[in-house]
Amino acid sequence: MKYKRILLKLSGESLMGDQSYGISPAMLTQYAMDIKTVVERGCQVGIVIGGGNIFRGLSGAANGMDRVQGDYMGMLATLINSMALQAELEKQGLRTELLGGLAIEPICKEMSRRRAVEAMEEGRVVIVSGGTGNPYFTTDTASTLRAIEMQADVILKGTRVDGVYTADPEKDPTATKYERLSYSEALEKKLKIMDLTAFALAEDNNMPIYVFDMNREGNLLRVVEGEEIGTLVTKV
Repeated sequence: MKYKRILLKLSGESLMGDQSYGISPAMLTQYAMDIKTVVERGCQVGIVIGGGNIFRGLSGAANGMDRVQGDYMGMLATLINSMALQAELEKQGLRTELLGGLAIEPICKEMSRRRAVEAMEEGRVVIVSGGTGNPYFTTDTASTLRAIEMQADVILKGTRVDGVYTADPEKDPTATKYERLSYSEALEKKLKIMDLTAFALAEDNNMPIYVFDMNREGNLLRVVEGEEIGTLVTKV
């Protein structure tokens, strides 16, 4: 197994499946089963999920809503998604620990490195909701922060696309895929892998990012075992 401890970053939109809003039960089950497979192989798993399938703070701000208020609403959306995934993981027989950038008793305790690491070492899947707990930061930044705190081997960014391309492959049929990139190359080429704050944090702490298609069943295990099916972003 190539990666012993991972931080899996999932977008809220990915939970929609073929729906236009909300959570697809089928997609939730697929994700839970894929996560169960890697946990049973001995991989320690931390997860951060976005909330864009329910509410996005930036969109609210664009429509005149107070940005801070909108961002906190977005954090609560990530908690809803996290609770849904927690319930599905436990339905599949896994033990979990739900923590949060925002502590909301009795649903989740406040995120701390010690709590997260102890839970993973005990075999529990750790889900961290609520972003960083602060407005103006995205869940990309939150996932990078949590990965560094948990001393993860890698951030696995699960998307609908099988890696990073020269252009959007869903719009440009001539787009070609990168197998490997450095942080500086990604910035120079303006490849939108993560927002700049998250990217700078990853680079400063030498945290590799692996972008892959999470929506294809079995891909998570392939990545954890070292199969090269996506794009790796590292310092060199």
